[in-house]
Amino acid sequence: MNRTEFQNWTKHHIRLMDGATGSNLMKAGMPRGVCTEQWVLEHPDAILALQSAYKAAGSDMVYAPTFCANRIALSGYGLQDDVSRMNRELVALSKKAVGSGVLVAGDMTTTGKPADPEDSDGYQQLLDAYREQAEALISGGADLIGVETMMGVNECVAAIEAIRSLGDIAVICTLSVQSDGKCYFDGSVFEAAEILEALGADAIGVNCSTGPDQLESVIRTLKNTCSLPVIAKPNAGMPKISDSGEAVYSMEAGEFAQHMERLVEAGASLIGGCCGTTPEFIEALRGLKR
Repeated sequence: MNRTEFQNWTKHHIRLMDGATGSNLMKAGMPRGVCTEQWVLEHPDAILALQSAYKAAGSDMVYAPTFCANRIALSGYGLQDDVSRMNRELVALSKKAVGSGVLVAGDMTTTGKPADPEDSDGYQQLLDAYREQAEALISGGADLIGVETMMGVNECVAAIEAIRSLGDIAVICTLSVQSDGKCYFDGSVFEAAEILEALGADAIGVNCSTGPDQLESVIRTLKNTCSLPVIAKPNAGMPKISDSGEAVYSMEAGEFAQHMERLVEAGASLIGGCCGTTPEFIEALRGLKR
């Protein structure tokens, strides 16, 4: 999907994205501490079932399970030379899960370390890692690329620059921010919106970190900051950690949908869920589609 096609796809529509991937894979038996991407390839039925359920719930788009399938992250598991293969195979799994009529976004994320443009070698390494993954996602048939859970403006710039160097594929970007819109590494989502729009992003927004009840002001300000479609993909409220170390999220699907309606009124037009959400949460958002 090129940029013009994406603009037409989002124009005058509220589109539903998917909900959480990682927390649902853990429910399906994925242990903590493993390489998620490798586990999915070894247990494909888990992602096939989850993403089929998202399609049935009403998702117009799902993220391929390629979240950390970049050279930097995969090196921690000795898989740094498998970037191309893993991304292509994971995109193929998502396409098998949803069939036609649902977009598959190749998923990219933070490396977990602040990006410093003044460190030319480090920044080039980041650019190269993002470009390698994006190239694999595109060759694997991803309909668009989703850059998500980003922690700072500088790493977003590196990701968008890397993707744009490869052509005209649509790319969306969401940052994980505090309730005032500030990023955890550098800058704010509002700064990111202005910079990334100029660099060629096709939608901008927030995901993870907090619940929809804390984001209305952020979404409203973001809508007034740029001309791009605005994304809202929050967690199911703020988690509490159980005695066993598990994150337990506070919102049920109905309450989540009520808060998401206010985010749509504030300007969000691409909506979904992050940690703690399930296909039930996406189904609860179906009434917001138009």
